[in-house]
This record gives sequence, C-alpha cells and structure tokens, in this order.
Amino acid sequence: MNTMAREPSITAPTGTILEIQRMSTEDGPGLRTTVFFKGCSLRCLWCHNPESLEMKPQLHWLEPRCIGCRLCLETCPNGALSFTDRGIVIDRAVCRGCGACAGECPSTALELLGRSWTVEALVAEVIKDAAYFGEQGGVTVSGGEAALQAPFVSAFLKELKGRGIHTALDTSGQCSRAYLDMLLPYTDLVLYDIKETDPDRHRQFTGSGNELILENLLHVAGYIGTHVLPRELWIRTPVIPGATDREETMAGIGAFIAGNLGGRAARWELCAFNNLCRDKYRRLGMDWVYKEAQLLDRETMERLAEAARSSGVDPAIVRWSGSTGINGTEHDRGNKKPATRVC
Repeated sequence: MNTMAREPSITAPTGTILEIQRMSTEDGPGLRTTVFFKGCSLRCLWCHNPESLEMKPQLHWLEPRCIGCRLCLETCPNGALSFTDRGIVIDRAVCRGCGACAGECPSTALELLGRSWTVEALVAEVIKDAAYFGEQGGVTVSGGEAALQAPFVSAFLKELKGRGIHTALDTSGQCSRAYLDMLLPYTDLVLYDIKETDPDRHRQFTGSGNELILENLLHVAGYIGTHVLPRELWIRTPVIPGATDREETMAGIGAFIAGNLGGRAARWELCAFNNLCRDKYRRLGMDWVYKEAQLLDRETMERLAEAARSSGVDPAIVRWSGSTGINGTEHDRGNKKPATRVC
C-alpha cells in the first residue's frame, strides 16, 4: 500500500464570496476580475460595501422586481418574512440566510448576498476572463477584508500564480501578520488602505485604532524588499467629507510614507467619496451616517492632492480618482478612474 502523503486537494478550503466583478479598471492595472469577499475587520462610517461587513450570507429585497406573489413567505422555514404596505420586510433577527426564499422567488426580487465557493470552482470561474487580462490585467481579491479568509485566499492566489495570472490583494491591513504572510508569496501587487495616521481619529471613524495597520504596512514594505513577490505596493486613501478631507490628514499619511516605506510605494491614490450606496443600506435595514453627504468638488480633490504631493513623498506617485460634483451631482471623474470601493 502506498503510504506517501498525498497533496491536499485545492478544493479543501471554502470561502464566502460576495460578488465577482468583471472588466474592472479600478482595482489595479489593466482589465481585472475582482473577487469581493465577505467579512470585514473594520466598521468605517462611510463604508461603500455594507453588504461585505458580515461574513455570513445576507438576504435583501429588490422592490422593483417584486410581483407580490408571496411565495417567499410560504417558503421561509424560519418565518422571517412578512408582507406589509412597504412590501417584503425581513426580520433579520430571525433570518438565517439559508437562501430558500431566494431560490423560490420567480422574479429574483430576493437575493442572497454571499455564497460558498471551493478554490477549484472559483479558479475555474475567474480564468474564463483570462483572454481579457492582456499583459497588465489579472485578478484582484477585495472585500470586506479578504485576509480574514486567508487559508482560502492563499490557496486561490497560489492556483492563479501557477497559471501565470497577475494577482492583487486589496487590504486594510487590519488582520494578523500571519494571515498576510500566507497571501504575500502569491501576490504581485498590494493595494493598501491608509485612512488616518492619527490613532484617535482612526478609531473614531473606523471603530479600531490604526496601530496594527501601520505595523503591517511596515512589514509589507520590508517583505517586498526581500522577496520576489509582491513586486509593487500602492497606497490608497479614502477622501471622506468631514473626516479625511483635510490637508492635515494628507500631510500625516505622506510623512509616514516618506519616512518609513523606503520608497517602495509606487502609487498613492486619493479616492473620492462615493454616495451611490444609499440603497444598499436601505435594503439591508441599516442606517448610514453619510446618507445625506454630497460628492466632493474637484477643487477640494486638487487641493488635497497638492497637500499630498507636498508631504515629503515623491510627488509623481500621487494621484486622485473618483467622481466629483456640484451640489452632489456628478460633474466629472477627476484625473483618473473612479475607485470601486471607498473603505
């Protein structure tokens, strides 16, 4: 009998995926397929993807699709649904996210946000887009916080690298160093979010201090200097009205980059606030602090970009992206492409 240990199947771990977005131009170089993972370690007040915060699948109701058949009420095994003058109401204290109602809904008015994938199935799905990647494109893992599912994501990225596909990790850095070390060997590009260098302000806006985030950023920069992969590091900063839209914030982040990363940050992107997620919060039964906030204007973004360029970094690495507006109405898209997520 052959007693040699067998290689583990790439189907062994499973991951909870929120969405697969194809033909993205905002999550790294070239055309990319972005895989959004469920679960996040921060609670940013401005979060653009509230459906990614919880690891478990979540149900939401899309009113325009509903035909009022009430089949979902009969299907739900937990009695979590009711039909009122406001339409379908989901009792989230009772709903278990089983998806039975969504599976029976004839008009797809009920959708389950999040499903379980094997590595093998996810790889097979994303490599369908390989013909569009070209020399620069590839696959980006995002979230939420993809590093929270590190065993699965590591196996996924490893399989992609074995097929010669460019990979990128979009992370807040609020995770264990051990998890990062599982991902970095199979990552070409790290997109690293820095929201604030002031720990108290960071805690006020995200629910957590930034000590671990900054420590992990130093680790990533050092790792890049001593390993073949990752090849590149991009810093991304969300510009949020009343929070991070300050020259002091840009000066603090720029000083940290210039003084600690050894020139390894190839890009620093300022991502303008996006208010298009209001309906997401409503459908999930969540309030949003920024529901009345308007888009920033172009002059503000230019001013903050100039503050960033004057902060001690190489001015050539600074750019800004996202839609700007006049009285909250989209006016232009800045000098670069809009960011998919502002987190």
